[in-house]
Amino acid sequence: MRFYKTSPHECSYIKGRQAETVFLNPEIEVSPALYEQLNQVGFRRSGTHIYRPDCHACNQCLSLRILASEFRPARRHRRLWKKTDPILQWSVRPVHYEDAYWQLYARYINARHSSGDMYPPVQEDFYRFLFQRSDYGFLLEARQDNELVLVMVVDQFRTGLSAVYSFFCPDRPEWSLGTVAILQLIRAAQELNMPYVYLGYWLSDVPNMQYKATFAPAEIFHNGKWEPLIESTLT
Repeated sequence: MRFYKTSPHECSYIKGRQAETVFLNPEIEVSPALYEQLNQVGFRRSGTHIYRPDCHACNQCLSLRILASEFRPARRHRRLWKKTDPILQWSVRPVHYEDAYWQLYARYINARHSSGDMYPPVQEDFYRFLFQRSDYGFLLEARQDNELVLVMVVDQFRTGLSAVYSFFCPDRPEWSLGTVAILQLIRAAQELNMPYVYLGYWLSDVPNMQYKATFAPAEIFHNGKWEPLIESTLT
């Protein structure tokens, strides 16, 4: 396999830092089996691109996975379940595009990420980012009284489920829908007897990444192997 490395560019996570990224040759057809092998050594997916941070002077982007079979919900998680279980209807659907998804995504980006590199939302980019590959997994949807309030794109491996991206109604902050989506994904992995839920990259010094460490126990891919995340905390 051939990989390509980008030139230094502005880091999406740490202001003032320069980042570099390694991409798998986009001409290679990536089967689900090959994708899973790459996932096991810290690669992620964005649309059809398989990538991994590879910064010369920084090693903070560490892949994180929850041990779903051993997951211990914190008090906050139990409160969210009690609040949202009676009102949200969950469903699993094949990966496909709908205008309702785009409309929810645009609302989410405009309200929650107006200072990020995904703003302003572009419909064509949205499709390429999340719906160009339909054979890797499924969509996890949540509705309240038939109103779409959350969509999570999920990749399915033999070893577990991977949260590619989620977007949700920005008008329900009291529901903590991002956290609820991860809790529901852990439930799905448990029902499928899968050991892991992959949550992408975790950076210990980035405040908006700290929520990932509250799902315990968890592991990080560090120095070429998966090892316990000892910073995990229950809140």
